[in-house]
Amino acid sequence: MNLTANVQIVNFAVQVQNLCFKWHKGEDVLKSCNLEVPQGEFWMLLGTNGSGKSTLLKLLAGLLTPQSGQIRILHPVGFVFQNPDHQLVMPTVGADVAFGLVEENLAPIQVRQRVSDALCAVNLPELQRRPIYALSGGQKQRVAIAGALARRCEVLLLDEPTALLDPDSQLDLVAQVRHLVKSRGLTALWVTHRLDELNYCDGAFLLEQGCVVDQGDPKRLKQRLMQFEDVVS
Repeated sequence: MNLTANVQIVNFAVQVQNLCFKWHKGEDVLKSCNLEVPQGEFWMLLGTNGSGKSTLLKLLAGLLTPQSGQIRILHPVGFVFQNPDHQLVMPTVGADVAFGLVEENLAPIQVRQRVSDALCAVNLPELQRRPIYALSGGQKQRVAIAGALARRCEVLLLDEPTALLDPDSQLDLVAQVRHLVKSRGLTALWVTHRLDELNYCDGAFLLEQGCVVDQGDPKRLKQRLMQFEDVVS
């Protein structure tokens, strides 16, 4: 009898073990933080302001260095800021998507193909020559995601990407990211405080005071947080 026949082997795109971080002469932001994101899945990171969500994402992206602990993450990694104006640096859509390809020394025809494919993936193929300033907030966020796709990133890290968007654009963007994860085999970790966005993810982590205190089924976590809101309201 083969007792291991039905055992599913899970590969993780993101692994964090005993991660600790604090600002210089400040209080601990992350305290022995642990989490794992399965490869090819869309997970979300929840928590109140000051719980360490954005700091954790920046550590994963290599924008900050932890005091201790381990981070294992598939590369390349794409990072999408809350405010896309902080990362869109070129005058037009096509030029901005191509900007991250400079280090790869691709032929011009390869760059054009990567840019075209990435913009098609986020449903913006007709905006390649559009000035960045003429885009809506939702379009800017999709351009930022297209830049990561053009670089063929394995992992997308998104720091409250819907925070500055109107309600319709918020759900459009989260649905778009879910589609990209499932159609392209990407892995995404999305920071949010909007409970309706949990309807689109495979799993979620709840961060409190720098520690993951709960994780798993997004519907269960959504119910837990809704009950908490009812108690304190």
